Amino acid sequence: MTKKYTVYWAEVAEEDLKAIIGYIYTDSPSAAKDSLKKIKRKTSSLNSLPQRGRIVPELKRHGILQYRELIIPPWRVIYRISEFQVYVLSVIDSRRNIEDVLLDLLTRKES
Repeated sequence: MTKKYTVYWAEVAEEDLKAIIGYIYTDSPSAAKDSLKKIKRKTSSLNSLPQRGRIVPELKRHGILQYRELIIPPWRVIYRISEFQVYVLSVIDSRRNIEDVLLDLLTRKES
């Protein structure tokens, strides 16, 4: 029997998702609802096989291997596995440069 993982959402990831869905909602409420369902369904499925996401390539180049991502076009869902927990850390538009996004997150926390 396969051990189930518990999936937790960090506050910043929830804020990312709310902003994304809010933005989509202004143009199309039905598309926003569909996008939310798709993201939630795919991330909740991390409870059975969280290793299926790839290591974030931009971080891997720097030897940082503990962060993985699911690609749910056009988004990247960044997460980390710890024992039998999965922590969803951020939802990023894949069209953005991840280094710029991370820099923004780091400088926002310092303010």
